[in-house]
Amino acid sequence: MVVRQETRPGSGAGTQPEEFRLAVASMGAAHLRPEIFCEAMPAPQRIAPHASALSADVTVDEEDIGTGRIILLHDPAGNDAWSGEFRLVAYARAEIDPELAADPLLAGVGWTWLTEALDAHGASYLVPSGTVTTVTTENFGGMAEEEGTAQIEIRASWTPELPEDCDISAHVEAWGELLCTAVGLEPVPDGVTAIPSRRGQRGQDQ
Repeated sequence: MVVRQETRPGSGAGTQPEEFRLAVASMGAAHLRPEIFCEAMPAPQRIAPHASALSADVTVDEEDIGTGRIILLHDPAGNDAWSGEFRLVAYARAEIDPELAADPLLAGVGWTWLTEALDAHGASYLVPSGTVTTVTTENFGGMAEEEGTAQIEIRASWTPELPEDCDISAHVEAWGELLCTAVGLEPVPDGVTAIPSRRGQRGQDQ
């Protein structure tokens, strides 16, 4: 999989810092579960001088049950709000049981899905922030017999503490785990390989 790199117009296209190029390369090297179909997507160009992004769908039994994206931002001059030169922005959305959406503790639990995934993958970070939103839909009138639906949306950003080789694959893998947790997939036991979905492993030929 080739991860698309974006440089803000006027910032010196083709002159991306080595740290950014290494970090982008490590995004494409992250290992994600086979239920996750991941590919490069256009990155926003106005937030930071350099950016790269991935999008993902979680597919089970030929049905997409979750979606997300992760964006790597880089400002060589540093950003006081980030407390660093890099920032990761992530989004995850999943279908959930409407009864679960009514749980007042769900938002807090959804946030811990992210922080626990980062910790489990050894992805050190600073200045985390974000929101957790639940959306429910009820049907009325001629649609009253149709079952209601619910979704959870997690939006977050954090500053990765990068090693010397600028490897952020652990952060991307934590984002992948967040997606799988949100859709309710059971963790894969150590030493067990999950069976690939119909869409295969992450579109690596793209």
